[in-house]
Amino acid sequence: MLGTILLAMLGTDAMTQERPLDPTPIVIAHRGASGSRPEHTLAAYALAIEQGADFIEPDLVLTRDDVFVVRHENEISGTTDVAAHPEFAARRTTKTIDGRQVTGWFTEDFTLAELRTLRAKERLPQLRPANTAYDGQQPIPTLAEVIALARRATAETGRTIGIYPETKHPTYFASIGQPMEARLVAELREAGWDDAAAPVFIQSFEVNNLKALKKLTGIRLIQLMDGQGGPADHAVDSYATMATPDGLTAVARYAWGIGPNKAMVGADKPLVRAAHAAGLRVHPWTYRAENAFLPEAYRVAGGPQVHGRMGQEIADAVAAGVDGFFTDFPLIGMRIRNRPD
Repeated sequence: MLGTILLAMLGTDAMTQERPLDPTPIVIAHRGASGSRPEHTLAAYALAIEQGADFIEPDLVLTRDDVFVVRHENEISGTTDVAAHPEFAARRTTKTIDGRQVTGWFTEDFTLAELRTLRAKERLPQLRPANTAYDGQQPIPTLAEVIALARRATAETGRTIGIYPETKHPTYFASIGQPMEARLVAELREAGWDDAAAPVFIQSFEVNNLKALKKLTGIRLIQLMDGQGGPADHAVDSYATMATPDGLTAVARYAWGIGPNKAMVGADKPLVRAAHAAGLRVHPWTYRAENAFLPEAYRVAGGPQVHGRMGQEIADAVAAGVDGFFTDFPLIGMRIRNRPD
């Protein structure tokens, strides 16, 4: 099925409104099957592939020696056991990241070899206590390892397993002498991925990062946007401006699609229709099963960690016309995507 989806998604950036829409939405495993394993681990990605996900999503940050590793943030105290390593205690520091002060340990202060001594842990133990059983088992993966996993799984399963990397804080990394764009394009090119036919999307909340990538690669680019605030590079005054018809037309000049906060889509919101009119695909984020992450209409009785009606929330987004969706629970996402109408 994924081969058909990918063929349907091909097209040139110049096609804009002539681009055919995808017949079936893609399922993107957000940080892997992160509802069932600690996020951004090879175990989470492998489980997502086993559950049928079309794409696996690695968030990318850099080490001191310029290697892409996979963490949601460059500050790693919440997702690794770094605080338990006395040899790294002196590296705890405070930095300003995208205008916000953050205290902890940062990937750019470690070599890859040093990061390899750390182990991943569950980021949301109060909501996902079962995942803590896997704490301490998995190392921090590199982008190269995620690419190798996707390629190996493609060969083993006969399905095309794509990757959906996000550049994290690219303006910040550029400011410390570690620009991401050329490094990322080179690593993807080494894997044979450099055009719109590649099973790859590159996403970013920033704008200039994507525009720079546009000049370097033909890989499809996705402009992320939130319901409030604006890009950290201040290329646009707000995501709200970006989500207007004129804003979407501007996005379509450099991006293949948008990744809006899921709260921005729905039957009563015009964003999906407006994006499609501009020639953009729509991949909202992030569908999570716990009550804590669900709108009130989809919650069930119980506490914040109880699983509510995420499947219905996804079904409603699909009915609204989204072209794909990010979820921490790809098995549920696949069941909804594949169920008969």
